[in-house]
Amino acid sequence: MAVRLGTRLMATIAAAILLPVLTSVPATADVRVDNPYAAARGYVDPWWYAWARAQPGGAPVATSSTGVWLDRVSSIEGTASFPGLRAHLNQAVLQAGGSGPLTIQIVLNDLPDRNCTHLVSNGDFSLASDGLNRYRNEYVDPIAGILADPAYQRLRIVAIVEPDFLPGLLAPATTSRCAAVQASGAYPEALRYAVNRLHAIPNVYVYLDASHHGVVGHPDNFGRAAGLLASIVGATGGAPSPVHGFTVNVAGYGALVEPYYNTHMGLPVKTSRWVAGNDYVDELSFAQAFRQRLIAAGFASDIGMVIDTSRNGWGGRRRPVHTSTSVDVNRFVDESRTDRRHSVGNWCNQAGAGLGERPRAIPASGIDAYAWIKPPGVSDGSSMNVTAPDGTRHDPMCDPAYLQVNNGNVPGGALPDAPAAGQWFEAQFQELLTNAYPPL
Repeated sequence: MAVRLGTRLMATIAAAILLPVLTSVPATADVRVDNPYAAARGYVDPWWYAWARAQPGGAPVATSSTGVWLDRVSSIEGTASFPGLRAHLNQAVLQAGGSGPLTIQIVLNDLPDRNCTHLVSNGDFSLASDGLNRYRNEYVDPIAGILADPAYQRLRIVAIVEPDFLPGLLAPATTSRCAAVQASGAYPEALRYAVNRLHAIPNVYVYLDASHHGVVGHPDNFGRAAGLLASIVGATGGAPSPVHGFTVNVAGYGALVEPYYNTHMGLPVKTSRWVAGNDYVDELSFAQAFRQRLIAAGFASDIGMVIDTSRNGWGGRRRPVHTSTSVDVNRFVDESRTDRRHSVGNWCNQAGAGLGERPRAIPASGIDAYAWIKPPGVSDGSSMNVTAPDGTRHDPMCDPAYLQVNNGNVPGGALPDAPAAGQWFEAQFQELLTNAYPPL
């Protein structure tokens, strides 16, 4: 469902979401602060606000701050149905007014052959067609040019760079696209360019993505991932780098905290089908531990982590309320875990998910913020085998009938009747409200 909003309606919405000032700091251009989320209001996307506010039960969360996704070149300028980057930044300036800092999250998500581990890659660029240079010239440069406009210098702009690129570099090449990515070194080159180009803008805070516990938490990947990230941005000896911090679980569903079991319960838990040898079972423990490993790899000790909690609440009637008493390790884990997915690798419109912790700064040691980077209720992909008007192709993982044949016929767990990626998905939003944890 694409929604076009008229100018008069936009003005009404903008006025409705001007929130009370949380700080008396004058609205002057920021020198970079340690944590861009602290003592600042978050940008409320008026278009997402209109969708959420119109839904039964949506009012309590409609003024939450969400990320602005630039997942195609066309999203920079905007389309007839969706606003461009300048439209969002202009709205952010209006919301900031003259009373204290405001943080807006911008998500860059258009690497050449992006998400190469997925069955379908829906980015604009391919390495086979000069994708690296096109990514720099047609995507990163226009974004940086807009962000550098003096009109936006009072905003704290958090630039989240390329969600979930790490699996394509850490895992054995499962697709020809990943083989090309790994052989070419294109991901590191593209990321290095984006990070440095954006960091050169004084009020932009670059957060490089660090995937999630299901990938990087494995012993074989933990140290390798930290070293790879350090090599991409040249982190060494704790000196300042162009990266302000790292994001985890972006657009993901991994539980923030698993209260009823963990890997410290002993080796049997790690050998279960669900944990599969991972050292971590939730995003908070992973993010805190990985931060320390990143510091050991050369990053400065003041780096912060941001966890996307937009869809990882896993509340509702299926949420466990105690630790299982089963002596069978697989049943013990399945009865104890709050994450109800069939597999930690499942990512598309997951059934049973709920809104997670509401956005807030400094919620735990080493964590800059819990943030809603993925706007709740925005579809991950179409459940039907159709190509969207913008050319986005169907990924089979988004089909509710999909089975992971190479993983024991594990279901993909996607909701039915989902629209194309980026479109409003009312049924998903209602389920997220119902299963919110903490409850609304």
